[in-house]
Amino acid sequence: MKIVLIDYGGSNLHSVAKALTMAGLGAQRCSEPDEARDADALVLPGQGHFRQVMESFLESGFEPVVRYHLANQRPFLGICVGLQLLMEASEEAPDLPGLGLLRGTVRRFLDPRVSIPQMGWNQIFRRGDPPLLRGLPDGGFVYFANSYYPDFRNHDLSGAVTRYGNVEFTSLVSDGNLHATQFHPEKSQTYGLKILHNFRKVVYGGESQA
Repeated sequence: MKIVLIDYGGSNLHSVAKALTMAGLGAQRCSEPDEARDADALVLPGQGHFRQVMESFLESGFEPVVRYHLANQRPFLGICVGLQLLMEASEEAPDLPGLGLLRGTVRRFLDPRVSIPQMGWNQIFRRGDPPLLRGLPDGGFVYFANSYYPDFRNHDLSGAVTRYGNVEFTSLVSDGNLHATQFHPEKSQTYGLKILHNFRKVVYGGESQA
């Protein structure tokens, strides 16, 4: 199996690569789109401002690779801003469209009673039967670092939800072969590694997809 960690000039690649290896997914870092076209699975990390990350991603030439990969029903994992890029738009950069692979808008937390950004541990609660959470206890704690959250048009997608302040938002989504987390599984210790191990099961065919 060829698992590719997309290197488009973003940050946090080392910790993601290390966590994937610990979960049994020896991912190959690729900075050239042509090297990723035959990947069995793609991982798209992201950290920082939506505009900066999206512009770097578009300039990297990986967009058609990601679209082709998903159109061919191959496993995909987006992490943090790597999830947000898949949405239609973001309030962080209203004039810059997202990829539109997931329907909805990335919105900013506005509750003055909580700290923004959300930095630290919070719980995720299962919605439906997402493959990434199979065999894991509900309400597990994972690590977040976000001022913005995905607001999906389709609220019936399999995944998980999290409450922060006055907002309950989708923190994990599984839509067919597309899986994505708003939190950082690579920073979420044992629970996060189990999520990545479940993604490994998806990649190797050990778990049916949502």
